[in-house]
Amino acid sequence: MVAVPEMPVSEPVAGAATGGSAVPASRAVAVTVTPMELLRPESHLAELISGFPQVELLVAADDSQSDPEDDGDQVGEELRASAGRLELPGLALHRLGLPNPLPATAEGDLVAAMSELVGFDPEPGLYCLAPAPAPADPARVVVERSVQRIARVYGIPLLRYRCLELAVVN
Repeated sequence: MVAVPEMPVSEPVAGAATGGSAVPASRAVAVTVTPMELLRPESHLAELISGFPQVELLVAADDSQSDPEDDGDQVGEELRASAGRLELPGLALHRLGLPNPLPATAEGDLVAAMSELVGFDPEPGLYCLAPAPAPADPARVVVERSVQRIARVYGIPLLRYRCLELAVVN
């Protein structure tokens, strides 16, 4: 396999998200550490997702540090309801349910789950959406290693979205 170079955040992201690339964007497999990356106001991830007809979004961990005895179905229903209010018709949510903070040992689980979403023989026009690298954030380091493996093994372009956890939104 040949590794595909990572796409910068400027022009290719806009072109891919609007279908202006040489191969029309048909589908994306996206990953987030927590749902807040999608649900926060003015989410860059939500903006990019809106440019794809179909998106499989894998949420690695929940926002809250919940007790393992809590009802995971209720958390999933609340997430689906919140995502439904974003009006992204091609969005399919998948929760991995890993502990928060995301452990360093989660890389294998993330790669396996993303591989299922990518499929055995990915079609042209498939993109992987992932958070911008943040070397100081251990959870993002795990996600970064996972998406790099997926992009390299499947030969799919890797598009980045901005995560503005500390930004003030009006």
